[in-house]
Amino acid sequence: MDLGRPIASGRTPRLHVYPAFQALTAIQPATIRAWAHQLQTKGLAASYRRVLFNDVSMIFNAAVDDRKVVSNPFAVKTIRPPKYQAPKVVPWPNDLRARFRAAVADRYRVTVDLGAGCGLRQGEIFGVSPDDIDPARPVLHVTRQVKLVRGRLIFAPPRGGKVRDVPLPESVSRRLAEHAKQYPPVDVTLPWGTSTGEPRTVSLYLTTPAGTALSRTGFNSGVWKPAIRATGVPDNRHNGMHVLRHTYASVLLDAGESVKALSAYLGHSDPGFTLRIYTHLLPASEDRTRRAIDHAFADDPQTPDGLETA
Repeated sequence: MDLGRPIASGRTPRLHVYPAFQALTAIQPATIRAWAHQLQTKGLAASYRRVLFNDVSMIFNAAVDDRKVVSNPFAVKTIRPPKYQAPKVVPWPNDLRARFRAAVADRYRVTVDLGAGCGLRQGEIFGVSPDDIDPARPVLHVTRQVKLVRGRLIFAPPRGGKVRDVPLPESVSRRLAEHAKQYPPVDVTLPWGTSTGEPRTVSLYLTTPAGTALSRTGFNSGVWKPAIRATGVPDNRHNGMHVLRHTYASVLLDAGESVKALSAYLGHSDPGFTLRIYTHLLPASEDRTRRAIDHAFADDPQTPDGLETA
């Protein structure tokens, strides 16, 4: 059992695994329970403890296949992986979004509008073209993204191949038009689908000053993080560009939009997935009830209280 090499997760388990599991044949369920308690006592995150748990269990599965041990002690009913609950997404309030937008370099400011105003992913924002705006109705066709694959930029369908239409608010449409006046769209040619795919030319709203497509690495380090620091927002994974999609979802749910519609706008394959992510953002049922009754009673004639109404 070579614990000095990276395993399934890509981590080297020598620090947290090797001291507890030096001889496979000597490991019993009690050993694993003691190890799990030790990891928790060290203060390791539940997500990381779960990764270690799964990786070592896979090693034991391989040992069983190779007949090094008779059974995997992780497989007994009394052994359970550490519980992990994904952290709740925290959208930005309107004032923070506005302050952050003002801190973004002018050339890229419209990325905030497309993320928070249309719910697009980062690569989809980079791939938006004037040709994607429906001329007959206020809709944006989300048909492509810009991806970085092995150091090379390509055009590709949106994640999961889910081409979709999203409502294009007048505010976002106006800012796109203003952006295009100052930074005219540029024709960019990239391979489609793979790094060796057929070249495809698309007119893009967002490009570098050199007229090339944006890449996530250059944008994140050169545009996003400086604006994060300038705004005073914690520079962590929760405040990456994906927070704009969470903000979009929050605004729509607060306005009463259905989870099914939101799921379609976000390009999720299952409304249940959308609900699991954003259920804590749904307005409380008590609030909905009060608003509904107040709205229903708004036009009722005002009748004075008294004996005659008893």
